[in-house]
Amino acid sequence: MEQGETTGRRFAQFDEMHESGVCRAQYAMIRRWLDDLPPQQLALKQHEAELLFRRIGITFAVYTEGGGPERLIPFDIIPRVLDAAEWDFLARGLRQRVRALNAFASDVYHRREILASGRIPAALILHNDGFRPEMQDFDPALGVYTHIAGIDIVRLGPRDFCVLEDNCRTPSGVSYMLENREAMMRLFPGLLARHRVAPVSHYPEELLDTLKSVAPVNCPAEPKVALLTPGAFNSAYYEHSFLADEMGVELVEGADLFVDDNTVYMRTTEGPKRIDVLYRRLDDDFLDPLTFNADSALGAAGLFAAYRAGNVTLANAVGAGIADDKSIYPYVPEMIRFYLGEEPLLANVPTYDCGRAEDLAYVLAHLEDLVIKEARGSGGYGMLIGPCASRAEREEFARKLGAAPTSYIAQPTLALSTCPTCVESGIAPRHVDLRPFVLVGKEIRIVPGGLTRVALRAGSLVVNSSQGGGTKDTWVLEP
Repeated sequence: MEQGETTGRRFAQFDEMHESGVCRAQYAMIRRWLDDLPPQQLALKQHEAELLFRRIGITFAVYTEGGGPERLIPFDIIPRVLDAAEWDFLARGLRQRVRALNAFASDVYHRREILASGRIPAALILHNDGFRPEMQDFDPALGVYTHIAGIDIVRLGPRDFCVLEDNCRTPSGVSYMLENREAMMRLFPGLLARHRVAPVSHYPEELLDTLKSVAPVNCPAEPKVALLTPGAFNSAYYEHSFLADEMGVELVEGADLFVDDNTVYMRTTEGPKRIDVLYRRLDDDFLDPLTFNADSALGAAGLFAAYRAGNVTLANAVGAGIADDKSIYPYVPEMIRFYLGEEPLLANVPTYDCGRAEDLAYVLAHLEDLVIKEARGSGGYGMLIGPCASRAEREEFARKLGAAPTSYIAQPTLALSTCPTCVESGIAPRHVDLRPFVLVGKEIRIVPGGLTRVALRAGSLVVNSSQGGGTKDTWVLEP
C-alpha cells in the first residue's frame, strides 16, 4: 500500500457548519438565514430552483437505465462555504499537484527518469491503457499535457483536505458550477449581497485565455479555438454547448473538420477556416481513425498527424490520462517530491493496489471495511462500498478481484464531511466532495470554488450525479 499522510489516522464525521457544537464563523449568516426562513418558504425556494434548472435545460444523460436518458441534475439551495484561508491552502495544494502531474506526463513520454529511479514500477506505466506510445518524444506547446484538470477533494476534518481522485483527461462539471451560482443569484440575491463571495463567472474567459496561450507558434496572431464534442448523445453535451457559447467559440463535431497538409480546418459556409486549438471532449481512442480506433466516426482523419506536426494544439493532450489512472494515483505524492523537491500539501487517501499480492490479500480479508474501485472506472460505476454491501455482493466482488486483480484498487471507507442540505424532511447533513477546476497554460489559474457534489440519500457516500447525487453552489469568502 502506498501510504499518504492520513495513514493510521481516524476521523470522526466533520460537520462543516458546526465545530464542537458551535457554528463556524463562515456559516454564521447562513445559520441565521436558515433559522429565519420558514420551512414552507425553504421548500418553495427549492421547488423554484428545480423549475429554473428544468427551464434552462440543465441535464445530463444516463445510458445504463431504461427509458429516457435525460435527467435533471438535482441542485441544493443551501450553499457550501469556505473561508479565504481554507481556499488559499487548497489553491496552493492544487497548483503543486497539477505541476507535478504535468511534469510526470512529460517525463513518461521522454526520459522516464522516475521509472529509472524505481519510484514507480515501469510496468505500471508502460503496460497501462492510458499510456500512448504515439506521444513518445513529442513536445506539446509549453510542455503542458493537462490544460484542464478536475481534482476531487474530500474533507475529513477542520484542516484535513485530501485528494480522492485526479481527472486529467476530459473532466466535466464546470458548467454546473457556473449555473449553480447563477441560480443562487436569481433565487437569493440578498443573501449573496450580505457575503463577500468570490466570483466564478469569469471561468469561460479564463479558459479561453488559457487555450489561446498554448496555441502553436506558427498560428495567426489571434488563435482560432473550437470545442470538439462527440455530439448531442454524449452525457456531457449540455456542458460542451454551454462552454462553447460562453467562450464565443465554435462547437464542432468530427464531421465538421478535415485535415489538409497537416493543418486542421473547419468547414463553414464561407469556406475552410483553420483551427489552431481544439478543446476536445472525447477520448483518445476516438480522435483519429488513422492513428487510434479505425472504426471511430467521432474524430477527424489526420488530426493526430497535424498535432505531431505542431500545427494544432489538443487540450487536453493525447496521453494525458496516464496521470490520472487510479493505479497511478497512489504515487502522486512521490511525484511531487521527485519533480518539485517539495512535500505534498494535499494528502492522498491510503490506497491498496490489488495487483500486489500482499495488498490483494488484505483487501479480500477486509472487504466489509473498504471501498473497491475499478482502476480505470468513473462516474461511480463498477465499485463496491463494503460497509453498505450485502454478503452476496462482497462475495461476487471477491471473485472479480481474484479474476482480474490489477483492474482494481481499494481505499478505506472515509467519513466525508457533511454540509446542511435541503431534504424532504427539512434540513439534514449530507456528505459532500469538491471538484475545483485548474487551468494550465502560460500560467496556472484557479477560479475560487468548484463543483460541490452532495450525496442526497441519507448515509450515502456516493456523490456522483449518475448515482443519485446532486450539486451545491460553493462560496469562497473573500478576506
